[in-house]
Amino acid sequence: MTERSGLPDTGQPIQPVQAGDESARADESARAEASAKARKAQRADRAQEASGREAAVLDRIEAFRKRRPRFKDEVITLAHGAGGKSSAALIDAVFLDAFTNDTLATLADGACLTLPSGERLAFSTDSFVVKPLRFPGGSIGDLAVNGTVNDLAMMGAKPAWLSAGFVLEEGYPVVDLRGMVTDMASAARAAGVQIVTGDTKVVDRGAADGLYINTAGIGLIPPERRLGTERVTAGDVVLVSGTIADHGMAVMLARGELNLEADIRSDTAPLAGLVDALFEVAPSTRWLRDPTRGGVGTVCNELARETGLAVVLDESLLPIQPAVAGACDLLGIDPLYVANEGKLVAIVAPDEAEAAVGAMRAHPQGGQAARIGDVRADPEGIVVLLTTFGGTRIVDMLVGDPLPRIC
Repeated sequence: MTERSGLPDTGQPIQPVQAGDESARADESARAEASAKARKAQRADRAQEASGREAAVLDRIEAFRKRRPRFKDEVITLAHGAGGKSSAALIDAVFLDAFTNDTLATLADGACLTLPSGERLAFSTDSFVVKPLRFPGGSIGDLAVNGTVNDLAMMGAKPAWLSAGFVLEEGYPVVDLRGMVTDMASAARAAGVQIVTGDTKVVDRGAADGLYINTAGIGLIPPERRLGTERVTAGDVVLVSGTIADHGMAVMLARGELNLEADIRSDTAPLAGLVDALFEVAPSTRWLRDPTRGGVGTVCNELARETGLAVVLDESLLPIQPAVAGACDLLGIDPLYVANEGKLVAIVAPDEAEAAVGAMRAHPQGGQAARIGDVRADPEGIVVLLTTFGGTRIVDMLVGDPLPRIC
């Protein structure tokens, strides 16, 4: 050791630090730092450019979706009854144009009517042309009752009375008609409603597929229940009361047109009791809809379009029976667009979401209820699916329906 430095004696002379070397290192460090900042700025610019392109695409999509549907068809097709874009164009251009009024313009599952006494009624009507007339889990008779009961329940009403209109084809077996009427009577008892008036017509042989049914219904809306798209806000939660796409796939396979067999049953059921259970724990529930024609994807698009908000769904949270998912995969059909007849989609306040799921799961019609997404401010008016692969895709409203005549 040297006495002066305290450093080990290596036998080599100590080289003094040159001022030029220190300056060169400082310049090199400054250049590296400037280069790093430039690369960071370039990345930020590219990200901003990509974000700008994405925003421009979303803006174009939003502008296109806000356009009034143009109806140019000269004849009616099956797509016009499927609940998608073709249906919307037909309703807007033909029916709304002729019957326009404030009540009809809401295009809800039914009309909300206020009596002179201040009481509110829900009034709805529906026609049923399902093919085949019987399928695993139900029949056109079950659907005719449950469909209208559920439309009333989605208005927040307690269903009470139904009408029933029958269009019978000449040659339809009376024993089959008795069976359908028995199904309707059983469904009405289960739903707690009465069929109080009706009508029957007979058409020529070949002019109908045996039997068509129309039902209309009336229910009373409790004063504390207020539902509507105007109540939906960013931050609200999207719930579904159970597995999706059950009914549509059950009917599709029952037609026997595909070389495919699976144990899939329709979920047709009345939902008024489930709605009562929901309101018990989630009195601030914003909006309800039963995802029939067009499925969950279509009703979410209707909500996004009416509110101008985004509905963001999480694919990993969607409850789907394995058999239904497999059948949809084989047929190339997205289960988001396949109908249910015994499920509901609910938009609830975030602080009531957990209790709402629990209450529905405790009810016989909601055992597999789940939170499937939320409502956000952006992208405006669009439904987005967070995929299981970590990406996103837009869930648009279909023009028609891959499964026509399922209700």
